Amino acid sequence: MIEKNKLYLITGATGFLGEHLVERIIERGGRVRAFSRNEGKLIQLKQKFSDIEIYTGDVSDKFEIKQAMIGVNAVFHLAASKHVGLAETYTRECTKTNVIGSLNILEETLDLDIDFVVGISTDKAAQVSGVYGATKLLMERLFLQFERINKNTQYRIVRYGNVLYSTGSVLCKWKELLSMGDEVIITDPMATRFFWTRQQAVDLIFSCLEEAVNSMPWVPEMKSMKIGDLLQAMANKYLPPDSSLNIKVIGLQPGENLHEKILEEGPASNEVDYFSIEEIMELI
Repeated sequence: MIEKNKLYLITGATGFLGEHLVERIIERGGRVRAFSRNEGKLIQLKQKFSDIEIYTGDVSDKFEIKQAMIGVNAVFHLAASKHVGLAETYTRECTKTNVIGSLNILEETLDLDIDFVVGISTDKAAQVSGVYGATKLLMERLFLQFERINKNTQYRIVRYGNVLYSTGSVLCKWKELLSMGDEVIITDPMATRFFWTRQQAVDLIFSCLEEAVNSMPWVPEMKSMKIGDLLQAMANKYLPPDSSLNIKVIGLQPGENLHEKILEEGPASNEVDYFSIEEIMELI
């Protein structure tokens, strides 16, 4: 799907998946235009990949998206407001990025010769219980609408579970606290979540482009983790030998589900195979 010398726009290019996606596109002979609000990280990305183009801007600004999409052949839409808790408070900001930003990109595809747009969604869109999941469901439905009216562009959606150590992930906080032997906050040890690695997440983007036939969410078969097992695995790996695990349970927070679904009609995260604590330790 990546063609030599074609130009690929990555929105949110300085985020958790961005650098790995840039590297993968370059390996396949494509050219990259990286788009992000974070100027400092754009400069760092340019220092690592000298041949990329960098554009600073916000996906919710229609002009800045129009400018960034001039001359590109396809779009990887990674930019997102994705913190579940913050989305409940900063609803407007989450909506601007996840819905308005996506709409700006999609509307530009009607006037340009774009091969494909792939959007990154979430299992939170399968059973909406908060703002973040709602905005991602709206993004998915927008892709479906544009697919109906524009047959010249392929519109694709990848649905993720939780990516290990992604920006803002509880794993980052736990690792630091555990290494110091400090108290760790957990919502509900019995909650279950779909998890995978950053490498697997980027792999799924390309399998979607190569195998998906429409804009319906593209998902893999996945195992899940109990949050309590994840914390125990991290304690086994990062807690100092002379320290004991000190936990504070606070219960599920607004916008959170006890169990997740990655497809509306598919199994919930408590209905699939679980990673063992030993398997989790290898992943983290």
